[in-house]
Amino acid sequence: MKLVRAAALGAFSDVATALGANPSTLLRQAGLSKSMLADPEAMLPALAVVNLLELAAIETDCVTFGLRMAERRSLSDLGRVSLLIAHQPTLRNALSILSQYRNRINSTLILHIEENEEFAILREEFSLPTPRAARQATDLALGVLAGLCRNLNSLGWQPEHVCFGYDAPAPHELVVYKRIFGCDVEFGSELNGLVLKSSDLDQRNPQSDPALAHHAQRLIESVMDTNEKTLTEEVEEAIIILMPAGRATINACAQAMGYNQRTLQRHLDEAGESFTSILNRVRTSQIERYFANRRLRLTDVAELLGYSSLGAFSRWYVQSFQDKPSVARKRLRSGRS
Repeated sequence: MKLVRAAALGAFSDVATALGANPSTLLRQAGLSKSMLADPEAMLPALAVVNLLELAAIETDCVTFGLRMAERRSLSDLGRVSLLIAHQPTLRNALSILSQYRNRINSTLILHIEENEEFAILREEFSLPTPRAARQATDLALGVLAGLCRNLNSLGWQPEHVCFGYDAPAPHELVVYKRIFGCDVEFGSELNGLVLKSSDLDQRNPQSDPALAHHAQRLIESVMDTNEKTLTEEVEEAIIILMPAGRATINACAQAMGYNQRTLQRHLDEAGESFTSILNRVRTSQIERYFANRRLRLTDVAELLGYSSLGAFSRWYVQSFQDKPSVARKRLRSGRS
């Protein structure tokens, strides 16, 4: 089961109350309760958390609900790992620690760095077992990530710009994006992520203290482990990263994971999995987000899902869902079930 720390909802009640909603009612509707949030280290079902945030945005009529939660978060909300992150020598090191302990913080969230000489993209994607809207969770994750980067860089740091895969909100909501990110925002993008200068990744962290970092590492190792990803989760992550470039083949994923193709296939057989079934699950989990993006043509959606042609994508979609992708997309946009 995909899990997320209860601390991820630390600002939920305050934001819901400020927007005129009853947090207890919303939690109950999502299958959660206030008592489940009492221990920040408790692990909650990720799907319930994602559903809660979407429900709260609808009930409060506030599309920036997740961003408003991110605004109230601090590095310490990451719990035991926060001290280790705070004293890393660079942002690159801190992001490595964040990825290392990902399964103890939020097992659905994948952080990937795409970098060239000038710019780096901190791309965040969700690995969910079933397709569903996750706009608020995406906003929360990117808002928290921007805050982490700002905490570890020089005073006044901001990203070059931030990308979201959904349509632009109403003009009066844009002030929230400006307040949190302080930079240009691109809507209708093919990805969700922060764009920053590559040099920002290696800028020295003025708060870094090697002795405290060592102490934090030993403390963490004594009370928690990294809760390593399963093989299936590693393959899912590799597919999500490689798929938009049309490289989500078993050979490419094996290389990205440090295996050869035969070894990965053997491990998958032992786990009772197949590469094709995992690939199809990942594609299915991404479709709704891509369909909702009005800037993407069906040809673009096909490419992002790793298909070389619209025809190949359409055949897969009809076989999987007994429906034409063009019809399904129109139905999604019209709000019909």
